Amino acid sequence: MIRPHRAHPLWFAFLLHRLSGLGLALFLPLHFYMLSLAISAPARLDGFLRFTDLTIVKLAEYGLVFLLAAHLFGGLRLMALEFLPWSPHQKTMAALAVAFAFLVSTLFFLKAI
Repeated sequence: MIRPHRAHPLWFAFLLHRLSGLGLALFLPLHFYMLSLAISAPARLDGFLRFTDLTIVKLAEYGLVFLLAAHLFGGLRLMALEFLPWSPHQKTMAALAVAFAFLVSTLFFLKAI
């Protein structure tokens, strides 16, 4: 049974913001490890950089950029909710946050391929 508050569009905005933050937090240690290879093992870094030319990796980067953009624009929406006068357009702002996230990540993907 779905709880009534979980059917609300702003609950989905909350869920997307939380999941995007979790995805980014899981990605960061891997990212820092790969950056450390530039100092400790340049040959392994070169191998990894060749791996990143694969299409599937570019699709994963698209997802990562979407998570980053969704978290950024969702956070801006939350800051507006906290610091600006209440607005009845919260659903619109949540939809715009997701739309901007898709726009930014799609532009990144089109440039990457």
